[in-house]
Formats: sequence, C-alpha cells, structure tokens
Amino acid sequence: MDPSDLTQLDGSMDGEEDSARNSLAIYQAFSGAMGFIISSLEKCKKPVICCIHNACVGAGVDLITATDIRLCTEDAWFCVKEVDMGLAADVGTLQRLPRVIGSQSLVNDLCLTARKMKSAEAERSGLVSSTFQSKEEMMKAALSMAANIASKSPVAVQGTKLNLVYSREHSVEEGLDHVAKWNMTMLQSEDVMKAAM
Repeated sequence: MDPSDLTQLDGSMDGEEDSARNSLAIYQAFSGAMGFIISSLEKCKKPVICCIHNACVGAGVDLITATDIRLCTEDAWFCVKEVDMGLAADVGTLQRLPRVIGSQSLVNDLCLTARKMKSAEAERSGLVSSTFQSKEEMMKAALSMAANIASKSPVAVQGTKLNLVYSREHSVEEGLDHVAKWNMTMLQSEDVMKAAM
C-alpha cells in the first residue's frame, strides 16, 4: 500500500464510530485494485520478464514476486519495508516470496527486519535469475530472452506458464493430473506436428 493511501483511509473514516465499518473500509483498501493489478501479472497468459534497476522497495517487491522471470543490475537492492511503516506487507510479498526463494528463514529475516538485500544475495537466493553490470546490458538480455520465448509455440509457452503456476499451489500428483489434462487437448495443436518435423 502506498503511504499516501493511508491519509485517504483516515479521511474516509471521519465520523464513523462503528469499528466493523472502519475495518471493512480498511480491508477494501488493502485488498482492492493494487492486489488485483499485481496478481494480474501472475495470471497473464504470457510470461512476464521483470527488470530491476536500483531500489525495489515495498510494493515493488510485491510486484516482482508476481512475475515469471526476474533480472537485475548489480546496483539493485530489495527491501520489504512495510514492518518499518507499522503494517504487514499487504499485496503479495508474504504469500509469494516464500515460494519464490524457498527459504522461510530468509523470508522471515527480510520481512521482519526490513533490511536491504543486495543483488548478489538476491541472485544466490533465487529472487533473481541473473544480475548485470548495467541497465542497458540487462535490458538487452531481457529483450533477447523475450524474443527467444516468443519464437516458441504460443500454445506450449502459455501451457507451460499455466502449469508452472498451478503446480506451485498444488501437490505433485495434482500438477501431473492437470498437465495431463492440458496436454490431452493441446497435443492436437498443429504446433506439435511442426516441432516434430
């Protein structure tokens, strides 16, 4: 949540003495458009490549954890700052970051201390897949990666993304069943025959 939103929240509850209504207004503010926008990156059928240059703080971390591939420059740093603002991260970091980096201890460290994570640590932990010396080098690599992905069958790329996201939230057995059902219909695509030749 943007700090300026907090002032709007305060104004929207003027004169309202019912704590339930106050709570509902706060809940709606925290779960509204921002969460929808960030989650739409994860739900996008096409892979989303994220490039981070310099500071990535608060909602920036919420945003990048919803993307598929993350690249950064060597001067990039990451910070889950919400705890210093007196609130819990509210639009995805607490839910996605543990899955992205896979270490609950590291996630707890970052979220509870609000310390800066530099690019080298971000790459080691899996938050980003690559670091680059300059923004230009990173953007060139991202565009090359995007072109490579775009050269593949859109049915295969979108199916792979859909099944990766699905499997992250389900057991291995459920993931295998889901991909089998997906491929049951998608194997009929002409893309499969073209790739086989």
